[in-house]
Order: sequence, then C-alpha cells, then structure tokens
Amino acid sequence: MAKSISSNKRDLEKKKELKRQEKLKRKEERKANAGSGSFEDMIAYVDENGVITSTPPDPESKQEINIEDIAVSTPKKEDVVEETVLTGQVEHFNQEKGFGFIKRTGSMEKYFFHISNAPASIAKGNMVTFELERDLRGISAVKIALDNKSNQ
Repeated sequence: MAKSISSNKRDLEKKKELKRQEKLKRKEERKANAGSGSFEDMIAYVDENGVITSTPPDPESKQEINIEDIAVSTPKKEDVVEETVLTGQVEHFNQEKGFGFIKRTGSMEKYFFHISNAPASIAKGNMVTFELERDLRGISAVKIALDNKSNQ
C-alpha cells in the first residue's frame, strides 16, 4: 500500500518549488544585467586620502616625493637608556637553594636574584644596591652589592 502525502507536506513541497523558481529567476536577471556593464564602469580609483572614487586622479595635481623621506623600517632608537643603580632591601633569601628577592626602596616592586649575582655574605634584611637585567624568565637583579652606609 502506497503512503499518502499529507496536505501539510504538499504545501511545503510547493513552497520549496516556488523558492527554487524565484532563485533561478533572480540568477537569470543577474546574468542578463552583468553583460551590460563595461570595463570602464568597473574601475575604481583611490585618492590621496584613501577614498575610493569613480573619477581618475588629476595628473596636474601630482606631488613629488623625496625618496630619502620614505622610512621603510622602524627608526633607530636614539634615546640611550642609562643603567641606574637601584637600592633595596633583601626581603627573602634561601641560602640552601641560592636565590632570593629584593624589594626596591620607595616602591612595592620585588626582583628575583640568584646567589651568583650577589656577594656571599648577603642575608635577609640587608640593604643592597643592584641593577636590573632582562633574561628569559623576566627581569632579575644583577650586580648586587651590599650598601655599606645602610648596613652599619
């Protein structure tokens, strides 16, 4: 026995067929209109401000550019950063593992240091002078020296 198609299903199929026909009609209209445009109608021009226009630029208003004024790469950094000696206090130091942290005087910044960059007699609470260096893991304190004025 053959399955009967419900009226709702018939309506859906009719709607689908109508959509297909409308789509084909629009496609044919686009094909018919596409051939009417010439190549000149498709060309767009960009003016000196980056605005797209349909009119070509005026050759009389050309501006001469000096080739030396064009910067191709990033300019060299002219400001030389002077290394300053910072002061701080050893906030934590682990003698067994050979590392610690220095808290910078006048701020809340803390910097990691390794015993290889510090004097052997360094201890927690010492006032020190140091410089900063960026390495693979971040910024570390290097060239650490005991601040004799503060530790006495």
